[in-house]
Amino acid sequence: MRKGLSIQELGDLLERAYNATLATYRRDGSVLLSPVWHEWRDDGFNIITGPDDVKVRHIERQHRAVAVVSDNDFPFRGIELSCSPTIMRDIRFGQDTLRRIAVRYLGAERAQVYLRSSSESIVVIRMEPGDLRTWDFVDDAESFGFGATHEPNTRPTQG
Repeated sequence: MRKGLSIQELGDLLERAYNATLATYRRDGSVLLSPVWHEWRDDGFNIITGPDDVKVRHIERQHRAVAVVSDNDFPFRGIELSCSPTIMRDIRFGQDTLRRIAVRYLGAERAQVYLRSSSESIVVIRMEPGDLRTWDFVDDAESFGFGATHEPNTRPTQG
């Protein structure tokens, strides 16, 4: 397992429309795990949500969160970011971020449908590196049944 990779060494992981898992912390310290849409922009995650969402309340109270993105296919790349997020309430910034993220996950046509029905009020959870952890398993290809030369993001054929 390779660790401590740069964002560039993760290849297209953060460009793919994978959900992130956002961990926020309840008053009693227990964790709420939420699948969220995101984008990696300006060296951090932008995560969209509603202004009254429980995740926002958790962050405002606890001042901490963790986001994880990983892929399910070889080379099993991943990134985890732990930090004290900023809640961005600027309406224009929220709408612009929502538009980009909707196109990313839905494509241009479906994003337009989604955006027409979405709330005007969007906040962005901005997560910039505090503690950043990255990994992949490129060096372990043979352990996963891949030869020395392998196609990234493909699974071995089932036999």
